[in-house]
Amino acid sequence: MELQTLIWLVVGASFALYLGIAIWSRAGSTSEFYVAGKGIHPVANGMATAADWMSAASFISMAGLIAFMGYGGSAYLMGWTGGYVLLALLLAPYLRKFGKFTVPDFIGDRFYSQTARVVAVVSLLVISLTYIVGQMTGVAVAFSRFLELDLFWGMVVGMAVVFSYTVLGGMKGITYTQIAQYVVLIFAYTVPAIFISLQLTGWFLPQIGLGATLSDGSGMYMLQKLDQVVTELGFAEYTTNASFGTMNIFLLTMALMIGTAGLPHVIVRFFTVPKVRDARKSAGWALVFIAILYTTAPAVGAMAMYNLVKTVHTGDQISDNQTLAYEDRPQWVKNWENTGLLKFTDKNGDGNIQFYNDKNASFLPTAEGYGWAGNELTVNNDIMVLANPEIANLPNWVIALVAAGGIAAALSTAAGLLLVISSSISHDLLKGIIAKNISDKNELLAGRIAMTCAILLAGYLGLNPPGFAAQTVALAFGLAASSLFPALMMGIFYKKMNRQGAIAGMLAGLLTTVLYIFIYKGFFFIPGTALLPDTVEGWLFGISPQGFGTIGAIINVSVALIVAKMTPETPKEIQELVESVRVPR
Repeated sequence: MELQTLIWLVVGASFALYLGIAIWSRAGSTSEFYVAGKGIHPVANGMATAADWMSAASFISMAGLIAFMGYGGSAYLMGWTGGYVLLALLLAPYLRKFGKFTVPDFIGDRFYSQTARVVAVVSLLVISLTYIVGQMTGVAVAFSRFLELDLFWGMVVGMAVVFSYTVLGGMKGITYTQIAQYVVLIFAYTVPAIFISLQLTGWFLPQIGLGATLSDGSGMYMLQKLDQVVTELGFAEYTTNASFGTMNIFLLTMALMIGTAGLPHVIVRFFTVPKVRDARKSAGWALVFIAILYTTAPAVGAMAMYNLVKTVHTGDQISDNQTLAYEDRPQWVKNWENTGLLKFTDKNGDGNIQFYNDKNASFLPTAEGYGWAGNELTVNNDIMVLANPEIANLPNWVIALVAAGGIAAALSTAAGLLLVISSSISHDLLKGIIAKNISDKNELLAGRIAMTCAILLAGYLGLNPPGFAAQTVALAFGLAASSLFPALMMGIFYKKMNRQGAIAGMLAGLLTTVLYIFIYKGFFFIPGTALLPDTVEGWLFGISPQGFGTIGAIINVSVALIVAKMTPETPKEIQELVESVRVPR
């Protein structure tokens, strides 16, 4: 069957499944809309949490970053994985014991303050909107390629699909939809990786193939060969950290870790299980499901980069200077050219494609010796995973499966974020502060209106993102790290933290991090409004915007402790409440 027809069939079938589940599990009450009636089995919740967690950034973008950044890209891998462990051990069971619907609920009650609740809502909205921009970028990339639309219409179709089943089903519908999406995305991620690992190394498991010798008879290890070919093209060795300095690796990893533990759309999943011990069980199951993708990603990134280089440079050695004629480019290049995410410019007019690091001054004499006049191929990081099976000439059904997986990954997290935004406005802000006597029916209506506004804004920003999907998502993690995570941790483990300290800390951490990001990424991510260049030379003390969340968290905790010491002590009943929460049974 023709590839495009197969893609339409597979993707269309997955859409029908998601919408069918949403209709079957339609939310009928606020409890079902916000926390699925607290009746989800731990294994099912673990699978839904994994889908919620493994967003477009994980599925589409992370391996692409690793492919082009090499070892430096592992910061994303380490930060997100470590952060989930932190969340499972330090927060999930305690928050479930507290028994509230949302994160602002916890902060408002723990710090006995409506102001603290409002600050938490504002923080949550800033985090979730930044995060969903990254997801919608992934949605636009996946939809535009696989439905053969331009980026704008790809975004519009993606917005319509996610909006329809999120509004209909609420958390109950999202949970069961995410279980189906997990199954789709994990098959879509691992099946091509297995095929490619078999092709390159003869090993079934890509995790082993990454460290194995190539089956081309050279006797070289996969990573050893990759180091060789990329350095022969003027790039740094794949297995070294050339993208970030040690300090930025540490700050970025830490920001991703503690930011993970402060992400509201993941935390709220632990409110959907019946008992506190079920929260622990579902956290463990989620870790198992997440590990399958995260241990595969390094192999996917390395093998994608290797296949890309070997596609463009056709000789046995790079020094053979045999490059692919543009007229002979494979179909996958033509497909991605149509999306605008892959571009060729014939700078030396020879009709061939040259792909190398033209920013490496020491490599320029070699390039000039080959007759090259600059890098001619621009490849967006976000397309590497989606294009990977096409680059490796895998069967059409595998390519169609990856299409469905990429779309499932983007949709699952976008749905979770929309729900968090909706609940923070309708439940925390409207029901909790502005109109406490509002009926369930009107609260649900307000939540659905909030979702509508959120997805329209996210769609607009998704077409003008401040970076690749994973980099944009990393900004959201930094915001979570600097605002909600310290407040949650101190709320559980430091009973003397009072409302004044918590509020001052959240505001200080959030505002400094937002300001730092805007200075380099543009105010509200509007192009042309950045005050300083987003480069190593332009960063304050060499700290990247993605890693600044760690500094924001330190500022948050420091300010909170100072203010708490200078203001009245936490009431005794709140201290007793904190003591009881620390026993998560």
